[in-house]
Amino acid sequence: MSAQPRTGTRKTSELLADRAYAALRDRIVQLRIAPGAPINEDQLGRELEMGRTPVREAIKRLALENLVTVFPRRGTFASEINITDLAHISDVRQQLEGHAASRAAERLTTAGRTELDELLRRIAAPDHAPRDELMALDADIHRFVHRASANPYLEETLGRYFNLSLRIWYLVLDRLPHLTERVREHRPLLEAVRDGDADRAREIAAEHVGTFATEIRSVL
Repeated sequence: MSAQPRTGTRKTSELLADRAYAALRDRIVQLRIAPGAPINEDQLGRELEMGRTPVREAIKRLALENLVTVFPRRGTFASEINITDLAHISDVRQQLEGHAASRAAERLTTAGRTELDELLRRIAAPDHAPRDELMALDADIHRFVHRASANPYLEETLGRYFNLSLRIWYLVLDRLPHLTERVREHRPLLEAVRDGDADRAREIAAEHVGTFATEIRSVL
């Protein structure tokens, strides 16, 4: 009878896979790995200081999210970006982001309130913040709302579509004239979540996604 893996070892492996996933996801979404570019598992493992197993687990997860494409006998590549997908992605996100914001307003915890207050503080930072900081703040706000919905299935689904949208945003980032304004739009959303105004939170979140899609199309 074979020995069962120890719980601590399994948890460590899962944590490494999560770290590999987040690192590779961000490189692909932020176009530091260009669309269509090969992904070298060994090199990535060396850069992240981890073995092949967590890297491969991360790649499997990203393949399911359409961020990575694996070709048998050819290798692993960052997926190409299809701009025509934007309308379909935004159609789904308008419904689900609104629903998540509504649920977040209804289910905000004490810990969540503390995190929300910190996000509001970051939004109030001086103008002319670097683009990287603005993009990181935008992602943190969306992922906070997804978590605060307290529905892991909703969070997982939204995370997938948000990553695809974010990748398109990075593709046209240099041509977007109102980045600061788009990020600052999240203040009333967070305030509605904080105040428990579910209907208002739903409306603002859905409108934000629609504005995002319109602005992207305007520069394509």
